[in-house]
Order: sequence, then C-alpha cells, then structure tokens
Amino acid sequence: MRTSRNDTGSVRTGSKNSVASDTEGPVRKCILSQDRDTRAHLVRLALSPDGEVLPDVRAKAPGRGAWIGVSRAELEAAYAKGRLRGALARAFKTGEFTLSDELPARIAAALERNALDRLGLEAKSGTLLTGTDKIDTAARSGQLHALYHAGDAGEDGMRKLAQAWRVGTDREGSDLRGLALPLPRPILSLALGRENVVHIALTDRAAAKRVSDALDRWLHFIGPDTPTGAPQSDDLRGPSSAPCETASQGASAHRSVPDGTEASPAATTHEEFE
Repeated sequence: MRTSRNDTGSVRTGSKNSVASDTEGPVRKCILSQDRDTRAHLVRLALSPDGEVLPDVRAKAPGRGAWIGVSRAELEAAYAKGRLRGALARAFKTGEFTLSDELPARIAAALERNALDRLGLEAKSGTLLTGTDKIDTAARSGQLHALYHAGDAGEDGMRKLAQAWRVGTDREGSDLRGLALPLPRPILSLALGRENVVHIALTDRAAAKRVSDALDRWLHFIGPDTPTGAPQSDDLRGPSSAPCETASQGASAHRSVPDGTEASPAATTHEEFE
C-alpha cells in the first residue's frame, strides 16, 4: 500500500529482482516474499536475550536479524499457516525462539512510534510547519515539499491547502494534495509538542523524504483498510502513503527519483540477515 505524493522520490517496489538506488544503501530480502528492498523500506526482526522474536524497527539490536516487507495481514496469515516460524528459523539458524501472536501488533505500534518520533524531530529542527495560515503562505510561495493532515481534519481545510500547494508549484488542475494520516489531532499534537495539530507541512526536501520513508513503512505494514483520508503525493498515484512532491507508492510501484524519472538498477550489497 505504498504511495505518497511529495517531494522525496522514495518509492517502493515489489519486484523480486528489484534493487534500490546505490544512494540508498544495502538491500535486504524479505524472508516471506523473497522481495528485495532497502532497509528503510523493510522491518527487521531480532531475538531478545530470552529468545523472543521482537521488532527492531531501527535495526540497532545485536545478532542476526530477519527482514520482512509484507503487510500486517500477510504477516498474520503467514503466522497462522506456520510459514513465519519456518522462515524465521532459517533466518536465525535456530528453531529455539518464542514467537508470539502479538508480534504483528507490536510491529505496528513500533512503526507508528518511529513515524511519530520522526515528525517530532523535524518539528524541533525547524523544517516542519503547523497551522493553516503558515502552511498556506509557504505553499503559495513554492516552499512546500510535503503535506499531511490529521485523520479528523476537515475536508474544506484540506482542499484549500491542496489548492495553495498546486498554485505554488504551478500545478493547478492536477490532483496534487496532502495525505490524511490515520491519526487524530491529539496524537499528532502530543508527538509534535504543539497544540491542536491539524495540518503538517515540510519545507525541506531532505526532511520530507525522512518523514515520507518513516510514514510509508508504517502505512504499508498496517494496510489500506486502516481508517484514513485520501493518500496522495505529487508524482505517483496509489492507495495510501506519505505525501511529498514526488512519492512513495505501493508494492508494485516503480522506483523514481526527485525529478520524477525512473532510477536504473544499481549494484548493491545483499546482506539478508544482518
């Protein structure tokens, strides 16, 4: 379910033979689908000291890891059929571990927390705007690289900011618009340390990509059925995602770079279980 229409150029691909741009680092292979992608688009699983399989979304835990790029629904199906345990045993080189049926929920919670932490960091760095008037001004002056809305934001407010964004980027008549996140105002406000956060905009291209990557990974995992508004980004079209002036689309999307062109496959390192 990856999609995103902003200025980041981050796009997921579902081809088993696909590789990422050499600027994005080493590639890993999903233990369930066998698809390859960059670490930023996958979730690492690791063993705790007592042998329990836990999410390691920042890939910091020591020891061997196992990478997954499937959605929550696909992971739950693999768990129910026993495929997940078998794939983990091969990745960890041992069958002696504890696998809880709460793993999918723990991954979803960890990815959400990671995405909110990223938004909080960008807010502290000064690359993130909140408030309709500030965002409208930045959008009309061509400074916007990403636009997001709380899940309970009003349609009228989202429509007006989308129009301001299109005006500022000379894309009037296009369907460029922000992404409504499956998060209410209180959660976004707490994460950003600001009051009544309804709309969020990124004014720095690199910051927009960092946020897009974090949100894209979370939204892909929880799946398209999670309540949310219409996801959008400005280069690609798809069922869900994080919006930027380029996009991060779905599992079948092409990989593209900020200018909208497709990136050619490049030789990358395949370290599947680190």
